[in-house]
Amino acid sequence: MWALSQERGHLFRGLSFPGARASCPHLTVNHFLRNRYNRNTNGDNTLNTAETYQTIELVALHEVARALARADDIKDQLQRILNVMSDRLGMERGMISILDLKTGDAWLDVARGVSVEEGKISYRPGEGITGKVAQTGRPMAIANLGQEAHFLDRTGARSSLDRKELAFLCVPIFYQDRVVGVLSADKLSGRIQDLDREIELLAAVAELLGKVVYFRAVEEENRRLRRILAQAKRPKTSIIGRSKVIQEVLKLVDQVADTATTVLIHGDTGTGKELVARAIHDNSRRSGGPLVRINCAAMPDTLLESELFGHEKGAFTGAITRRRGRFEEAQGGTIFLDEVGELSPIAQAKLLRVLQEREFQPLGSSRTVKVDVRVVAATNKDLEAEQAGGAFRSDLYYRLNVFPIFLPPLRERGPDILLLADFFVLRYAKEFQKNVNRISTPAIDLLMSYHWPGNVRELENCIERAVLLTNGEAVEARNLPPTLQMKPEHLQERNRGKLEAMVGAFERDLISDALKDARGNQAQTARLLGTTKRIIQYKVRKYEIQPQRFRIKSAE
Repeated sequence: MWALSQERGHLFRGLSFPGARASCPHLTVNHFLRNRYNRNTNGDNTLNTAETYQTIELVALHEVARALARADDIKDQLQRILNVMSDRLGMERGMISILDLKTGDAWLDVARGVSVEEGKISYRPGEGITGKVAQTGRPMAIANLGQEAHFLDRTGARSSLDRKELAFLCVPIFYQDRVVGVLSADKLSGRIQDLDREIELLAAVAELLGKVVYFRAVEEENRRLRRILAQAKRPKTSIIGRSKVIQEVLKLVDQVADTATTVLIHGDTGTGKELVARAIHDNSRRSGGPLVRINCAAMPDTLLESELFGHEKGAFTGAITRRRGRFEEAQGGTIFLDEVGELSPIAQAKLLRVLQEREFQPLGSSRTVKVDVRVVAATNKDLEAEQAGGAFRSDLYYRLNVFPIFLPPLRERGPDILLLADFFVLRYAKEFQKNVNRISTPAIDLLMSYHWPGNVRELENCIERAVLLTNGEAVEARNLPPTLQMKPEHLQERNRGKLEAMVGAFERDLISDALKDARGNQAQTARLLGTTKRIIQYKVRKYEIQPQRFRIKSAE
């Protein structure tokens, strides 16, 4: 029997039936099929042909079972099941949330008809409809979504729809008498003939999903623990970045840091090769020793031997005192040879001996100095091609290239561009004593679309200039250098569009910026822009802006 209660225009249904345990009040597939048979037969057990939904429902359950039997990735299986519910059962939007086995939070994992970033939507126990179903283990059915105050719509998928025309169904997913997930869906109210029937069917699907959703929860828990472990192993570094390519670089740094292996860092100018060298030194057992940097491109051949190995008093004209070389200064630490590809053939020959023997003679001296130094070199040239062409000594190349690390250019580090830009904004705002704390949406678009030939160094220079020019609290597009505001060559021939489209784009950016300031509050946004809330709501729908993106999570 269904216990039914009417409250504020919506239906809350707590499921109970003979034989059901209090600790596990969920519907079974067998119970669903028995109900379907009882409702669709006459007294003489003859099928009532007026009931045409039974076949559709059984076909849908069969396809769900087939999807679960396939040897696919678990997430792909769940996505296919939502597709079946949409195609066969008329579901407008559907979501499967999995429970965090430790905290009980429900995380939206798979969705149909909803565009969300993975891992961004969650519900605490008892929060919203999904949180309540996860906490209580009881299904909820809402006949009129427009009259439900507890519906949060975190995804924003229904913000532009008339909720009065939608019904929302939400059921728990059980495994071994424990709630492990939540299955929810909404349908057009006009297409629902029997709300009991709909939620029975959804609960039957949920029962089939129990084991799969549990395994998915375990899978996510293992992934979370691996992320925590990887973060704990992240080497101490000032490198800023969360992109996959930078994470790979940090793994290599972690592997090689606490050894004496010679490292050669490859990367374009401005990618941060010196930061990687510093990270290798700081995470090694030599971190207590000195890190000596040498710019090989700025060292003339006449001074090379004296700079690297030192000299005795009177060794040459002007040598009025004895001087220690850079290798001797780096004793017990690390020496960083930046732009090693710029060394002349004479300089390469002199460097090779100290790399091989770990000893040298100062200029004008007969004594031999032995050094215990870790060598890290860097270059922006293709040394393999250089040595193949005879411009770089092969023996020196193979001595240096023991453990290569390749730094990607900034254009391949998309997720890191804004992270770095925000860091530089705060740094230069503090340095210049200006109240600049964010970057406007049009400026972000320019930063993300630029190809950054000068890499991180160019980005830093752009932000430094922008902060200097900024008068308000946000870096605007007009504060960025003209090079960023020019179209890339491959886009210059495209149609610029009509005036209305260009004005609309500007208006959308203006409203988005105001929504950021107002934390998604449309009434406050209207006051900031000097207009009415009704106009803002109209514009938000027109330009498909999602105000919930700008809300603070705790406020939702």
